Amino acid sequence: MKILVLIHEFPPVGGGGGRAAQEICSRLVRRGHEITVLTAHLKGLSKEETVDGIHILRVLSLRREAFRADLVALSGFFLSGLWAGYRLIKRWQPDVIHVHFAVPGGALAWALSKLTGVPYVMTVHLGDVPGGVPEKTSIWFRWVMPFTHSIWRDANRVVAVSEFTRQLALKHYRREIKVIPNGVELAQLRPAGIQIHDPARIVFAGRFMEQKNSLQIVRTLGELKDLPWQCVMIGDGPLMPDVRKAIVERGIQERFILTGWVTPEEVLAWFDKSDILFMPSLSEGLPVVGVQALAKGLAIVVSKIGGFVDLVDDGENGCLVELADPSGFSSALRHLLSNKAHLIQFREASLEKATRFDIAQIAEQYEQIFLNP
Repeated sequence: MKILVLIHEFPPVGGGGGRAAQEICSRLVRRGHEITVLTAHLKGLSKEETVDGIHILRVLSLRREAFRADLVALSGFFLSGLWAGYRLIKRWQPDVIHVHFAVPGGALAWALSKLTGVPYVMTVHLGDVPGGVPEKTSIWFRWVMPFTHSIWRDANRVVAVSEFTRQLALKHYRREIKVIPNGVELAQLRPAGIQIHDPARIVFAGRFMEQKNSLQIVRTLGELKDLPWQCVMIGDGPLMPDVRKAIVERGIQERFILTGWVTPEEVLAWFDKSDILFMPSLSEGLPVVGVQALAKGLAIVVSKIGGFVDLVDDGENGCLVELADPSGFSSALRHLLSNKAHLIQFREASLEKATRFDIAQIAEQYEQIFLNP
């Protein structure tokens, strides 16, 4: 079948939501479906290309940064996508629209569906749900909230990436919502074996923004200077200068590697050289980097919030720490860094837990929805 995917950020632009969409698209192409992705353009990228069988069209959106889209960029994607999407649908005649994020993609899918009659399936990730990422979206949800009800109501099916996201959405929208987690290619990611690095390496991957609580990483590791460790922080964002300053203030700059913005392949390469994923985020849907960490067999120390609870069995493959008790992060890391046997057990447990996030199973669930929207 022909599937039109709408998403305002798609690799190499954006974060985990785009990577999750890419994984689904890649697997559906392998299952024989035709996929066209309509996404936002960023300077330096081709406006049209085919990557791994996925046809990608990038429209003008006034987006200026790879790691962040402001209200102007989101509005620009909607306006450009409306004309480009309408022309594409009339020419290509897709069977279904799969849209990621209720805002802005959901609004675009709703409009295109009304204009063309093509049904749409919507996947929500968290930041597009009222209250999901309040520090980032609370202001503009005050304006767009009244217009979102029709987007949710008229979608043929709605999917949430975690049970937390589903429950939050049900507080605002009265409709059936199915949970399908983000997935990865387990066979490609699974390591040959588990071996602890010397010193143990802690890794963070994400945007350096308030939501990811990146400064807490530096504060926590500053309390563990007596132990051997190295930390790799992958990503970029507005808090990067503050992170650099905090590292220098604690005199631990020789223990940190700040990679900046890197490709998804480079993220996975760093995971291969790491032992513990550390993400003290304030809010999360179901982060793709968390699923990738499971597939790579990393122990996981994270906040007890959102989709993290779907990734971590506390005390078995990682630790869930209450945000109100930041000292819990240092206690959890101290235990793992001081006990090699437990660290190996946690890593092996992550490999076992990863099996439920195999993209083959995820794509099959989406395929059944698309065939019966």
